[in-house]
Amino acid sequence: MKISAIEPFVVSHKLQREFYFSQWRYDTRTICLVKITCDNGTFGWGEGYGPAEIVKAGIEFFRPLLIGHGPLETENLWQLMYLRSLDYARRGILLSALSAIDVALWDLKGKILGQPVSVLLGGRRRQSVRTYATGMYFTETESMPETLAAEALGYKEQGFDAMKMKVGLNVEKDIENVAAVRQAIGPGIDLMIDANHAYSLTEATKLARAVEPYRISWFEEPVSPEYYASYSQLRETTSIPIAGGECEYLRFGFLRLFQQQCVDIAQPDICAAGGLTEVKRIADMACTFGVDLVPHTWGTGIAASAALHLIANIDMPGSRLNEAEALMELDRTENPLRDELVQPALSPHNGRLQVPNEPGLGVNVDENALGGYSVQD
Repeated sequence: MKISAIEPFVVSHKLQREFYFSQWRYDTRTICLVKITCDNGTFGWGEGYGPAEIVKAGIEFFRPLLIGHGPLETENLWQLMYLRSLDYARRGILLSALSAIDVALWDLKGKILGQPVSVLLGGRRRQSVRTYATGMYFTETESMPETLAAEALGYKEQGFDAMKMKVGLNVEKDIENVAAVRQAIGPGIDLMIDANHAYSLTEATKLARAVEPYRISWFEEPVSPEYYASYSQLRETTSIPIAGGECEYLRFGFLRLFQQQCVDIAQPDICAAGGLTEVKRIADMACTFGVDLVPHTWGTGIAASAALHLIANIDMPGSRLNEAEALMELDRTENPLRDELVQPALSPHNGRLQVPNEPGLGVNVDENALGGYSVQD
């Protein structure tokens, strides 16, 4: 059995309502998917995180290397792509293309062998995973605190007991928004904040100290991902755990994060940091440093399902009778590419997702609907 085709698809959806965060505004969701097919017709799906047209070009760059190879050799194929791009792609978009292909190969492997990806990763340690709702972006509204508080209350009513909100526009406004959300949801819900690396160390320290009374479960990307020393210094000045890593790549980048004691929670994106093959290695390394791992997840149900299978498998730091509970990000913003194009949609119950038992990732792209979302060349 050999790989016979690797097809990238750029899919897009115009949002009904624009939203924004500390870096830029979103009025469209655009993602690059990839379908890998074997000569017997078996296929798998993956996706890459980042500018979709550039991810597509990266997939096309790697494609000639892989055609004709056996699809079960995921680590060999990963190494082939890694070595081919090492001289100019130790970070960034080519790794997103590599990641997309790697995720598709794991989906394909599961379908060939008739096993869920979580089993093939080494075994399923948990049958369901607790999720947190990602939302509470900024919108044009008369009262941001009231709007964010209402959205947060909606997630609580849907059964989520953990959620993440955006900060990063202005420290004083952030404090007001966080206070409003905490008051709305009460003390029993885990609340995380995400600045998307908007702040300097001084600003991030000021915000962290101000919101400590609101029981913040973690402060995500408080400063630039290039400022490793600032991460470690901030950890020493606040009781809030520090999270980061969605802009980090490969086990080598995360080793630097861990050695410099930058984060309490590592957040590699499976669809950018090296795929399931590499993020499994990162998860094992995180455990040896006593760092929790909660993958960054943004995209379609392919990315979410990949994260779900990984989290079902990984070890958690520490050793105790009742193991620490794993956690997964679940984006709740408008995204039919996640909820309609990829089926079945992942639907949490009381804030938890069941790990699929179907072979591979347990989801597929509705190819009848694909044309309606595809961006043509």
